[in-house]
Amino acid sequence: MSFAVIRTGGKQYRVTPNAVVIVERLEAEPGATITFHEVLAVSNDAGLQLGAPTVPGATVTATVVDQNRGDKVLILKKRRRKNSRRKRGHRQEQTVLRIATIAA
Repeated sequence: MSFAVIRTGGKQYRVTPNAVVIVERLEAEPGATITFHEVLAVSNDAGLQLGAPTVPGATVTATVVDQNRGDKVLILKKRRRKNSRRKRGHRQEQTVLRIATIAA
């Protein structure tokens, strides 16, 4: 089974062909094709290739399925015995990708 480890949005993701991955928001319309050049590791029939820091010539191609927002994250701050509270929250912007190919 082949897989790759890519870096996007300050995070690393282990991806396989035809997998659906939710990543930090990328500027692309649904249906667009994105190519990731920051491939940290590639595993295929030939074995495992580790990058230092990236694997030279390796790319991962993905198609944008959707742009959406994640679940609400609540941030609560409370100071005890002071009747002081603050409640904030946000919904993180996300991009849903379908991995097409992994080229080593």
